[in-house]
Amino acid sequence: MKFISVAIDGPVGAGKSTAARECARRLGFVYCDTGALYRAVGVFCVREGVDLSEPKQVAGCLDRIKVEISLVDGIQHVFLNGEDVSEEIRLPQMSMAASAVSAVPEVRKALLGIQRDIAEKNNVVMDGRDIGTVVLPNADVKIFLTAKPEIRAKRRYDELAKKGVETTFDEVLNDLNERDYNDSHRAEAPLKMAEDAALADTSELDFEQSVELICGIVRERRDVL
Repeated sequence: MKFISVAIDGPVGAGKSTAARECARRLGFVYCDTGALYRAVGVFCVREGVDLSEPKQVAGCLDRIKVEISLVDGIQHVFLNGEDVSEEIRLPQMSMAASAVSAVPEVRKALLGIQRDIAEKNNVVMDGRDIGTVVLPNADVKIFLTAKPEIRAKRRYDELAKKGVETTFDEVLNDLNERDYNDSHRAEAPLKMAEDAALADTSELDFEQSVELICGIVRERRDVL
């Protein structure tokens, strides 16, 4: 049996995780948020006081890190050395930590096997920064999901506000712009649109419309597989 893989890439705050998760549910696919894996590594490094600007220090932690993804009541949970860190990885400071550790080649190599193994054993919707270009270069469907920076920042700000996280729109926007720059300029697997990916701009779309756009692209592509 051949499993179908859907790779969704795009910048921070584009709504990849929420839209991809819902799309996977509607299609009956497994959902994999790869960014959560890097955030988990970031959590470990922050807790240990690792200098994130020093790749050797980050790489030196890997033998003490075990990251796993499990479905709990149909919802993806991320475990760091056996501890459920699904909530902690969403804190604002972990976004920058994830960006820093994801630029370390040893980290990307360590997590690559986990991601590919999921795709080999399931129909999967996987989102991240380099899924269609590096992780699953032969994915059946590739989508680059994006939106204007101000729109993405507003969505992220509203999400954090609902969770009770104290921050400001300007802080979120500045962090987002810095993350965009770091992700697209890093030497190892930079954020970029795969040549054979479909561009999906959700700047003018609400959540339901965004999900339908993604599902529509997947269904259209599946018809020709």
